[in-house]
Amino acid sequence: MAKTDLSKVRNIGIIAHIDAGKTTTTERVLFYTGRIYKIGNVHDGAATMDWMEQEKERGITITSASTKCHWRDCEINIIDTPGHVDFTIEVERSLKVLDGAVVVFCGVNGVEPQSETVWRQADRYNVPRIAFINKMDRPEADFDMTIGQMNERFHVPCVPVQLPYGVGDKFIGVVDLIEMKSFIFKDELGKEMEAVGIPDEYQEKAAKGWAHLIEKLAEVDDILMDKFLNNQEIKNDEIKKAIRRVVIKSQLVPVFCGSAFKNKGVQLLLDGVTEYLPSPLDMPPVKGQDPDTGEFQERIPSREAPLCALCFKVAVDPFVGRLNYTRIYSGVISSGTYIYNATKRTKERVAKIVQMHANKQEILNEAEAGQIVALVGLKDTITGDTLCNENSTILLESMKFPEPVISQSIEPDKKIDQDKLGIALRKLLDEDPSFRVKYNQETGQTIISGMGQLHLEIMVDRLLREFNVATRVGQPNVAYKETITKKVTQTGKFVQQSGGRGQYGHVVIEMEPQDTPGKGIEFVDKIRGGAIPREFIPAVKKGVNESSKSGVLAGYPVVDVIVTLVDGSYHEVDSSEIAFQMAASIAFSEALRIAKPILLEPIMDMEVITPADHMGAVIGDLNSRRAKINTISERGSLRIIKANTPLAEVFNYATAVRSLTAGRATYTMEPSYYAEVPSHIAQTLIGTRK
Repeated sequence: MAKTDLSKVRNIGIIAHIDAGKTTTTERVLFYTGRIYKIGNVHDGAATMDWMEQEKERGITITSASTKCHWRDCEINIIDTPGHVDFTIEVERSLKVLDGAVVVFCGVNGVEPQSETVWRQADRYNVPRIAFINKMDRPEADFDMTIGQMNERFHVPCVPVQLPYGVGDKFIGVVDLIEMKSFIFKDELGKEMEAVGIPDEYQEKAAKGWAHLIEKLAEVDDILMDKFLNNQEIKNDEIKKAIRRVVIKSQLVPVFCGSAFKNKGVQLLLDGVTEYLPSPLDMPPVKGQDPDTGEFQERIPSREAPLCALCFKVAVDPFVGRLNYTRIYSGVISSGTYIYNATKRTKERVAKIVQMHANKQEILNEAEAGQIVALVGLKDTITGDTLCNENSTILLESMKFPEPVISQSIEPDKKIDQDKLGIALRKLLDEDPSFRVKYNQETGQTIISGMGQLHLEIMVDRLLREFNVATRVGQPNVAYKETITKKVTQTGKFVQQSGGRGQYGHVVIEMEPQDTPGKGIEFVDKIRGGAIPREFIPAVKKGVNESSKSGVLAGYPVVDVIVTLVDGSYHEVDSSEIAFQMAASIAFSEALRIAKPILLEPIMDMEVITPADHMGAVIGDLNSRRAKINTISERGSLRIIKANTPLAEVFNYATAVRSLTAGRATYTMEPSYYAEVPSHIAQTLIGTRK
């Protein structure tokens, strides 16, 4: 296999709010790069990257799909991600392994809620990005409004490098502010592109746009600032080099525009990907630690360096079995060889390496640094595991997954399918870390949990289609939590005598609320002077964690609590790990009862877009759902209502809002935070659970 020139590799993701045009943009990228020879459209269920039956039927992306293509002299690995908040885990784990991103915005709706969410996710992983304002062929498209919203909401300058040439039906191309030319797309497929001068009506706007671009670049790039302050001529290639430098440092976002559906502007966006987004060589070496000593380790992106790779996704293929999607940061993986899973501390055999193109596979003999491939044959490796050489180990930072906010019971239609259901759920768990399954001992029910109604609906549908297991599900339930409101000290003692050796465990804990919500249970060991031997401390922690899974009010998990072990005693003969685990469990439960426990419920960030004449009805309905209206803004004849609403109040909201507005309103929502349940509702919930 020929050695890859890493400077010519781009690992990018396409990210955006639902329906902004990510998959349509990706489809055009594949067409213009020659990866496909016929354009498929999302609304026809024919888009290459939306290959799942559920994606074709609903016209949305559910799972991230990867592919590879070539543009100019660059190799581009692309991951097309979902825009729906229920599948945000797909965006999270894709951004973890990517070097750059193209953020797609709808030119009509501007910066939408999920646009902000994916932007924050890209910030968290320090992913450099460029932006593409799509749908400029729509009559309501407003380029300047979208740019304004981007600069208002994101803490980095978002600067146009293009202007739209016409709007709506008259959108025919773009004005390039670097080349100072207009590019007109002449044929229906957008293949014929002509460079012409800037028309008179755009001359002044283009001059202002060029000056604004240079000014913003000079603010963050010292080389360009020197030329700018000394009134020296700034050449086009110098502008492009400056843009590349500041994009790689995430100091500026260049903004492109076009219409993916009408095949305009995508080739110029591809030019931007190759010119401005980083290669693996431009990114810092990947950092980790030695799993045995904890010492700091790093790997440079090189074929010659020791192997370091991260499994960021697991999928189950009906023909080849498990596919472990893997980003290789350094070294080489060859098919038929063994690699070391540093997370599980096990050896794994790579039976086959495949380059994915959506759901199609191209077999490779080996893969090297900078590539994104799928490995076949790994038995124990799951999402977030680090793969390396056994004689040169490294452990990368594990991935964090969001907690589910909704759950429901599930059972097979036929009792004979009980084992089949268990096997199928295990496979879905391997694929999706934001999906959870547990067995309720009290009710004898299997409970599935996820990020929203659509998430669970898709999982149930997949059980039927992919695993041939018909199921019955219960009504969705909110994932309530319990916490405390005051600090308490509590003793827990477990003493048992039974003729022979007994059991003795004694702990004293302090329990207090967390200052910052969302931290779960924090255990602090403050034992001094050997009151409890060190070997029993992990058992105390285990007892606390086990007890926190079920609170005292209604049996919901306990969160946002600091438990400090301050004292205790032991018996030289009778003390054991199980005794201290039981003592900690007793102390935790008793402390909960006296620490003024409360119920918490998930609150959703909602945005409802409705025609002005239906606004009163929509607000009235939201108020009846305990919503807190935050802002109401205008966009032409539309009103945008932003609110925080308890999840328990918005099940099946889609039906309600359609009924209120004759089907003219749309809405989005995503989990925001947990808040205390009002006392009258809490009493009902507690009574129902008991």
